[in-house]
Amino acid sequence: MAQAVRAGRRGRAGMPQVVSRGGLLSFLVVLGLWALATGPLDLVGPARFPSPADFWQSGVQIVTRGYAGGTLLTQVWHSLRLVLFGFVVASATGVGLGLLMGLSPRAEKLINPTFLLLRPIPPLAWIPLAILWFGLGDAAKIFVIWYAAFVPSVINTLTGVRGVDRTILSAAEVHGASRSQLVRDVVIPAALPMIFTGLRLSLQACWTTLVAAELVGAFFGIGRVLMTASQDVNPGMILFAMVCVAILGAGTTWLLGTLERRAMPWRQA
Repeated sequence: MAQAVRAGRRGRAGMPQVVSRGGLLSFLVVLGLWALATGPLDLVGPARFPSPADFWQSGVQIVTRGYAGGTLLTQVWHSLRLVLFGFVVASATGVGLGLLMGLSPRAEKLINPTFLLLRPIPPLAWIPLAILWFGLGDAAKIFVIWYAAFVPSVINTLTGVRGVDRTILSAAEVHGASRSQLVRDVVIPAALPMIFTGLRLSLQACWTTLVAAELVGAFFGIGRVLMTASQDVNPGMILFAMVCVAILGAGTTWLLGTLERRAMPWRQA
C-alpha cells in the first residue's frame, strides 16, 4: 500500500513535467511550421501573415522606440489597469448581487426580471451609449468591461448558492447557527467553486471586451496598438499585440487560480 501511495505521488509530481515537455515540443513544432510557411516555402505572403523575423522586429520596435503613442510598458499598463479595475468592480457587484438573489427569494423576484432583460445584450452593444454617457475616456471602457464581467459573476454565484445542500443548511440551523453564520460558514464556502468559475469567465470576458473597447477612441492600450497596426498594414505588430493579450490573459488567469487555491485549501487533496 505504501509503495502504491509513493508511486501515485511520483506520478502526480511527474505529470506537470510531462505536460511541460509536451507543451514545449508543440510550441517548437508550431514555430517551425510558421518559419517554413512564411519563409522558404512561401505559402503565406508577408502582407497576410508576418514571419518570425517580422514579429521580432515589431517587438523590438514597440519596446525600444514605442508604437501608437507609447512603449510596450505604457500600452500594457494602460490595458491591464482597465481590466483589473473593471474586473474587481464587476466581481464585487456581481458576486454580491448573486448572493442577494440566491439568499432572498423576494430579492430575486424583484431583480431577476430586469437582469434577464439585460443579460442577452452583448457588451459591445453598450459602447455607443457608454461613449455618450462618459465620453472617450477610460470611464466608458471600464463601464463596458464591467458589464461584460458582471453577468457571468451574477449567474454563477446565483447557481452556486442555489446548489447548496439544503440538508446541511437545516442541520446548521438546528445547531443554532445565526443567519450571518449560515451565510459565512456554510453558504459561501459551498458556493465558492461556482463563484470562482464565474470569476474565470468574467476575467476572460474582460480581456476580449477590452480589445474591442480600445479600438474606439483609445489613446493608449493594446487595442490602440491593434487599430494603428491595422491602419498601417503592419501584420507583425498586429500579431505581437495579440500575443501580448494572450500572455496577459494567461498571467491574470494564473493569479486568479492561485487565489482560488488559497481560498479553498480543502480541494487540494
